[in-house]
Amino acid sequence: MLFTSYSFILFLCVLISLYYLIPKRLQWKLLLLGSFVFYFFSGWSNLLYILATIVSTYFIGLKIDELNRKQADYLKENKEKLTKEEKKLYKEKIKAKQWSWLLACLFFNLGILAVVKYTNFAIANINSVLSIFRMTELSFVNIILPMGISFYTFKTMGYIIDVYRGKYEPERNIGKLALFVSFFPQLVQGPISRYDDLAQTLYQEHSFEPKTFSFGFQRVLWGYFKKLVIADRIVAAVLTITRNPEKYDGIYVLVGMVFYAIQLYADFTGGIDITIGVSQMLGIEVKENFIRPYFSKSIEEYWRRWHITMGTWFRDYIFYPLSVCKPMLNLSRFSRNHFGDKIGKRIPVYTATLVVWFTTGIWHGSSWNFIVWGLLNGIIILISQELQPLYEKFHQKVKIGDTFGFRLFRIGRTFLLMSSLRILDCYRDVGISFKMFFSMFAKPDLKPLIDGSLLKLGLDMADYIVLIAGVILLVSFSLIQRKGSVREMLSAKPAVLRYSIYIVLFFTVLVFGAYGIGFDSNQFIYNQF
Repeated sequence: MLFTSYSFILFLCVLISLYYLIPKRLQWKLLLLGSFVFYFFSGWSNLLYILATIVSTYFIGLKIDELNRKQADYLKENKEKLTKEEKKLYKEKIKAKQWSWLLACLFFNLGILAVVKYTNFAIANINSVLSIFRMTELSFVNIILPMGISFYTFKTMGYIIDVYRGKYEPERNIGKLALFVSFFPQLVQGPISRYDDLAQTLYQEHSFEPKTFSFGFQRVLWGYFKKLVIADRIVAAVLTITRNPEKYDGIYVLVGMVFYAIQLYADFTGGIDITIGVSQMLGIEVKENFIRPYFSKSIEEYWRRWHITMGTWFRDYIFYPLSVCKPMLNLSRFSRNHFGDKIGKRIPVYTATLVVWFTTGIWHGSSWNFIVWGLLNGIIILISQELQPLYEKFHQKVKIGDTFGFRLFRIGRTFLLMSSLRILDCYRDVGISFKMFFSMFAKPDLKPLIDGSLLKLGLDMADYIVLIAGVILLVSFSLIQRKGSVREMLSAKPAVLRYSIYIVLFFTVLVFGAYGIGFDSNQFIYNQF
């Protein structure tokens, strides 16, 4: 059930109507039922995977908390009898048991993710080795990737790690935990919410509030505009270029990577707008996942603005723990003794950074192009950090750092750098991706930009006019957002003007949306993750 399908719109209308008609104490239960109905339409067998995650996480969370309570009771009862050393040993024993339960939960659930997502990738690589020795190759397995499994697995594993760390007590109502894991607007492409953030409004009783509902509806409409008018229109040119690398090289690669940057942004942020908007219509707050990433002046800043919940998840649950774990500290100590403090203190950070970016790459897809893409991001960030002292010396001598022109240059540079890295996503083959990238410099012929060749990519002049107008609107809204919420600004305008804008946007989506067969648009790009 895609967000842009008639079935989803019907589902949403029925759900929201019932949500505000039934007794408020039943609202979260209706959301749970609706979420499972929504997920059922992705394939009934997929329910088995998400149920396995919910049940295992629920009981292990309770087990970890039970050990906490057992420890508190034991230490209270034997407060006068135990020595300081005995108390320490007992705490370590309990912590070891909790660690074992945590590992069991992580291995089980991440194991499910690994099996369904990476089995055929592993088989393909094993077969590559076997073929060298002319040995019998393994057969691929037919596994359908459950919708949103990467998102709900990471969301749930963040929850169990936080319970282990004592950040909050586990949810004792399995139905409420099931709703947190399966909340339907987030199943398609996130964001990856934290339990303590989402739970604040997810289980509350909500009355219908016209302003909140209106703001949510506006956000949904804006998401549909991005997805249907921009992303699903420009995708035709992107596919024409990337699926025919032998024909479209040179300047076409530059066109393709810029077009893909527009498509990806409009597609992904459009889906997140729908998620946040639908949640807001229900009175539920979901964290923002993007903050104008294409205005970033460095790759580090870009990743603080793009897919924010994913980046903070990797930071909090992989980078920080890995940086301070005992093996990493031993490695740092060894490096300092043998290579000096300057290198020794960098090795743990470099290692943790590359592990995070390797994981980020393979999370995005089970293929080498994503792994290379992830590692290149990490390497560029590390190089940038090492060159920071040179940048500072340069800016001390050349006072251009605060000028508008230089800021614009940095924004353009970051945009092109990130777009270049995404070539690996466009072509899905490492060799072809590098070949296409270098063809931009080997064949710098600009004629296709002015001789009408761009009109042969599956888009006509009307499409380009709509796209240009849409991108101008996107950029304009992003510029306005720097001063505050656009919706708040509109709410202060006269009702006639405000509703005129909403009606125009609605009919723009209706008239200019690039609809597929049966008015089902292309699948959201991040659905595959």
